[in-house]
Amino acid sequence: MSIAAAGALYNAGRIKRALVVAPLSVVGVWDEEFGKFAAFGYTLAVLKGSGEKKADTLRHMTGDALQVAVVNYESAWRLERELAAWHPDLIIADEGHKIKTHNISASKAMHRLGAAVKYRLLLTGTPVTNKAIDVFSQYKFLDPRIFGQSFYSFRNTYFYMTGYGNHTPVLKKSMEPELTRRMHSIAFRATKAECLDLPSTTDIIRKVELEPRAAKLYQSLVQESYAELSEGEVTITNVLTKLLRLSQLTGGFIGSDESSAAEQVSTAKLDVLEDILDAAIEENRKLVVIARFVPELGAICAMLEKKRVNYSIVKGGVKDRDEQVARFQNDPDVPVFVGQIATAGLGLTLTAASTMVFYSLDYSMSNFEQCKARIHRAGQRMPCTYIYLTAQGTVDEKVLKALKNKANLAKTLVDDYRYGNNPFM
Repeated sequence: MSIAAAGALYNAGRIKRALVVAPLSVVGVWDEEFGKFAAFGYTLAVLKGSGEKKADTLRHMTGDALQVAVVNYESAWRLERELAAWHPDLIIADEGHKIKTHNISASKAMHRLGAAVKYRLLLTGTPVTNKAIDVFSQYKFLDPRIFGQSFYSFRNTYFYMTGYGNHTPVLKKSMEPELTRRMHSIAFRATKAECLDLPSTTDIIRKVELEPRAAKLYQSLVQESYAELSEGEVTITNVLTKLLRLSQLTGGFIGSDESSAAEQVSTAKLDVLEDILDAAIEENRKLVVIARFVPELGAICAMLEKKRVNYSIVKGGVKDRDEQVARFQNDPDVPVFVGQIATAGLGLTLTAASTMVFYSLDYSMSNFEQCKARIHRAGQRMPCTYIYLTAQGTVDEKVLKALKNKANLAKTLVDDYRYGNNPFM
């Protein structure tokens, strides 16, 4: 709908430049969605790399087609001056509840950028994540005429401050109809029940870009692995052994599968996972995260602990599997389940969640299907979503394609080599 609105404005001669600000985990999706749905001329760039590289990309965005720049919230406030100088005519704030806190840097930047732009859209399924006071910052970006420019004036009008130290806002019952009326004066809301029948499962591929150093290491390892194949016998075992090293690297580590011996060379997937986790917690949804390698599991757990997020875990060596599952299923204070793909795929019911993130995959069709069935089984009342984190331009894409197509991955790679192709590219 946002793409259609941008196209209509562009065709009417009202806009020439559109800025999309989105969480890190979904910036790449906009490129794909424009490709699917834009029936008008456009040029789109996802701003990547250093601040200077992002600014340089902006400076070179010219032409008669609609110019679309996509950037994440963290980068948007750091690039505020450059984005303002680019003079967008339309700003789309995707997952707009990211700016629900009015006084953080990202929100302030979006308020200032929005004030200089004629057209603004904010997309979110959860404008109110925890407290109704969350709406102020989002509406200040959209149209400050709705609730004004002053947070404190808004708060004093609509809320009582209660609790210890008077820090807890409670919506005044007498003001609830007025707040709702004002919110809906510029909002369009569609519920799942009003939409077309949803599929029982949805697959979402999140393309992750490795950092330059990790990407260079990966390409070096690709060439080394191919050269080694040329020097010896090409067997399924040899091919899968080399594929294993490449898969480890896309997950952020190089070296042994043992955490003590592996060197972390990338946090690209971890950063995207953190973004997905933040959204799930804000929306009060539980999340299952599946990974293959021990170092990956360690990094995921360390990130959760740093964020003070409680989690259950089932991996090799864990003895209290039933207790771990029960905590996740029954305790609202345990929002995340972390599982190792080879050990968490059998005998577990994880229907407290309807979203599963595959941080990494092994090559077993059985493990893949069994893991997916942990949330999509008797007792599940919601459509299930599977999110696959795949490092762009790597073997991750081949592995996922083979699993989804139920193809024999090893045979496919050996055949690639025998046809004269590099099986790891």
